[in-house]
Amino acid sequence: MKSLIYKIMALLVMLVVLLTVVFYYQYQQFLITPVFNAPETNLDIQRGDYYRQLITQIKQKNGHGKSWQWQLLGRWHGYDSQIKSGEYLFTKQDTPRQILDAIAVNRVIRYSWTIIEGQTWQQVQQQLPQLKVSKRLLSDKTDAEIIDLLNIDAPAMEGQLLPETYYYTRDDSDLMVLSRAHQALQKVLQEAWHERQSDVLLKNPYEMLIMASIIEKETAVAAERNIISGVFNRRLQKNMRLQTDPTVIYGVGLEYAGDITYQHLRTDTPYNTYTRHGLPPTPIAMAGAESIYAAGQPNQGKQLYFVASGAGGHVFSETYQQHQQAVKNFLKEQNDN
Repeated sequence: MKSLIYKIMALLVMLVVLLTVVFYYQYQQFLITPVFNAPETNLDIQRGDYYRQLITQIKQKNGHGKSWQWQLLGRWHGYDSQIKSGEYLFTKQDTPRQILDAIAVNRVIRYSWTIIEGQTWQQVQQQLPQLKVSKRLLSDKTDAEIIDLLNIDAPAMEGQLLPETYYYTRDDSDLMVLSRAHQALQKVLQEAWHERQSDVLLKNPYEMLIMASIIEKETAVAAERNIISGVFNRRLQKNMRLQTDPTVIYGVGLEYAGDITYQHLRTDTPYNTYTRHGLPPTPIAMAGAESIYAAGQPNQGKQLYFVASGAGGHVFSETYQQHQQAVKNFLKEQNDN
């Protein structure tokens, strides 16, 4: 009888050992096997989700591994207490440990949003609904309310964002992304104002931003920014009107259909620098860092005029007679083409 009991116990021990070996082998295979077969798989963890809900989502996305394997891995390495909300992207090379490591350190998907030099606030506003954020706080806000939310000390949103690429996650808000762009603008603007030349005829950083926006719209040629800044600075010193087309275009708004007309130049708006002296009341676009610095670093030449060269740049003149000839040359070249 005792012999039979010993044999049964021995068999049970062997069975336990065998099962342990099988489970251990399965677990080790689970650890080294990529979870997903698809090239890319998104996991979307909501705030308040538990580890078991993550396992369920992995299963729903056809991820491999048994629930007990995921539970053991989570408990053994403490992953079950390190679940962080967010949107994650995984490839078919990622193993269970790599997936849980990424979630533990919150390696969420980062999206990018770019503000282009010369864009207007209206154009930027049209892009805001495209932001892949879960919190939209600006959808029903007026410009005045947005200015208040961003704590902006200016009469308009125009020019208040720095053209650059900004990265954000799904958990960010549209307000947060906009705030980063405004803070970046303020940093550049304050630095440029501090480094400005002493003879710059600008009263404050906001006027520098206005000037920078005009420079931004006048040229895309980097080497011309300081020259154009010099032209406008000297015209202000001589109490000459700036006579810059981009401000006129901004002032007439939807009336501009691609070609500036004589009527546009004669239409008196607060932005018409042909009919009014000084700077317009606000920026006319989002100015890049280079244009902002150029506004405070005008060249020391004598040029007072410029006209398009027809080759992507401009011809600069010191006298009105020289300028008239440059305009004739430009018109002749246009007619010849």
